[in-house]
Amino acid sequence: MSAAELDKAVTLLVRQVVHWQQPRWAAVATAGNASRADLVHRLVQEVANLAADAEGEPRRTVPRLDNDLALPDQVRVVVADLLAAGADDEVLARAAAEVTATRSAL
Repeated sequence: MSAAELDKAVTLLVRQVVHWQQPRWAAVATAGNASRADLVHRLVQEVANLAADAEGEPRRTVPRLDNDLALPDQVRVVVADLLAAGADDEVLARAAAEVTATRSAL
């Protein structure tokens, strides 16, 4: 798994959701009983955890911002952090799988 493949998965997810307004974020996701915003925030936390592990740093809770419209930016930021941490191919593959699974569940 290359950084380019992870970037592609993130780009597809962001394109899918970046135009959403609050009611779409609050709607229940296709898979499960969580809101779409909850699913994307869970993705943000998972990628942040992978980045912290890759950096050898402690995991930290990513704040849930008041405005769900910020979630696409949060995804971009934590993925950039993961790439900057120099994560190996296995970690990048896991992150891409999480992104793809989240996108499918929305």
